[in-house]
Formats: sequence, structure tokens, C-alpha cells
Amino acid sequence: MSTTKTSVSTASVVTDFKEITKMGLSLSVVFSSLAGYFLGAETISITTLLLLAVGGYFMVGASNAYNQIIERDLDALMDRTKNRPIPAGRMSVNTAFIIATSFTILGLITLYIINPKTAMYGAISIFLYTSVYTPLKTKTSLSVFVGALPGAIPFMLGWVAARGSFGIEPGMLFAIQFFWQFPHFWSIGWFLHDDYKKGGFHMLPTGEPDKGTAVQIIMYSVWTVIASILPVFGFTGDLKLSIVGAVIVFILGMVMLVYALKLFKLRTVEAAKQLMLSSVFYITLLQIIYVADKFLR
Repeated sequence: MSTTKTSVSTASVVTDFKEITKMGLSLSVVFSSLAGYFLGAETISITTLLLLAVGGYFMVGASNAYNQIIERDLDALMDRTKNRPIPAGRMSVNTAFIIATSFTILGLITLYIINPKTAMYGAISIFLYTSVYTPLKTKTSLSVFVGALPGAIPFMLGWVAARGSFGIEPGMLFAIQFFWQFPHFWSIGWFLHDDYKKGGFHMLPTGEPDKGTAVQIIMYSVWTVIASILPVFGFTGDLKLSIVGAVIVFILGMVMLVYALKLFKLRTVEAAKQLMLSSVFYITLLQIIYVADKFLR
């Protein structure tokens, strides 16, 4: 009996740790930064790859833990978040804070070992996410614009980790992921609109899942696709894309745009979910194609 209780307790602790650091989201962010590293690296260093993966996870995990500490009372109001460790009472604020601060320190040290600029951008990301984006979510829909800044850092962070400097190449990677976040997060804001309202969050540009929001989603989807194929024209320094790679990325972008147009036409929760999924496939496949294109050229 005691063995069963111990195993259940251990499983619960592991699950809560994964939830407070949002493991799924953190791993997707790490994937973005590793893709950026492969694009920037002139020679691949396994040590740097491991440091970037671990340091990246620490930084994103810290941001997510701080976020859940700050929003614990609001999380308790929403169906989507009420079972998170803090509002559900399974984890104390002190424990979450220890995890967040430990992850911040470990993340900064790990990224600093790669190079100081990587640590600097990691620190900027945590600051913007926790100190600016999180408080703004209950004040204005402009919070999504602010949140898109730290959200766009991981892809470029990998390049900075590889080169130790910022230039047009990581700037381009930043722009791609920056524009992409609007159709992605607004589609989430659309199908979770009623739940977000319970917590007092303003996530949609017009405040409602309406025609105006759908138009802006289309607009940012177009800008995402344009930014994604710019490297084919040869003015983004060492960040290059072959014609074949650009065509594949463009076709993928058209698929995402079709779902954005479908949302404009139907304006349903189901259409918003389809757009969200297509946006995830888009950014993931784009990063894979960019890396494959570099090494297969």
C-alpha cells in the first residue's frame, strides 16, 4: 500500500514539475533554438548544442513558472488552467518560486558558457515575458504584440549561440517567428475566448472573435509567408534559401493562409483550432526545411 502511495506521489510530483515548466511548450522552443543554431553554425559543436538545449529549457521553464505564480488567482477561474499545480493546491507558491529562480540562474549560467550575447537575449526574453507581457494580458490586447517579442527570440538565439553576434541573419529569423505568432496565438485566443474572459484576459485584437480579428489574422499570415521566403533573394547575408526550399515553404504558407481564410469565412471555434494546428505544422516544417536546405544545397 505504501509503495503504491509513493509511486503515485512521485508520478504526481513529476507531472506537476512538467506542468509548472510547461514541458511541451519548452521543448518546442528548444527545437526552434536548435534549428537556429544549425542554420548559423559553421561547424557543429555537440557541447554547444547540449548547452543550448539545457539552457533554453531552463529559461523557458523559468518564464512559465513565473507566469503561473503571477496568474495563479486568474488561473483558478479558467477551465483550461484551474488544475495547474498552484491553483489546484498541489504546489506552493514558494516551491514554484524556487523552481523559477533556480531555472533562471542555471539558464543564464548555461547560456553564458556558450557566449555572453546568448545569455543576454535569454535574460531579455524572461524579463519581457514575465514583467511586461504577463501583466499586460489583463489590460490590453496589445499584450500579444509584446509577447511576440520574447516568443520570437528562440529561433534567432540559436544563430547567436553559433556566431556570437547579432546581424541580419538572426534578425530575419526573429522576424519570421515574430509575425507567425499572431495567427498562432490569435487562433488560440479565438477558440478559448470564453475561457479567457473568465480570467479577464484580452487576447484578440478587436476584443472579440469577429470579422476584424479574422482580417488581422489573414494580414499577419501573409506577412509571415513573405518574411519566410525573403532569404531566397540573397540579401540576408549567410542565411540563404534555395528556390526549391522557398517554393516548399511558400506552399506550406499557402496552406496556413487557406485556414486563415476559412476562419474569416466561417468564424467558428473549429476553424480556429484548424488554423492553430496548421500554424504549428507550418513553423515546425519551416525550421526543418531551412536546416535541410542548408545542408543539402
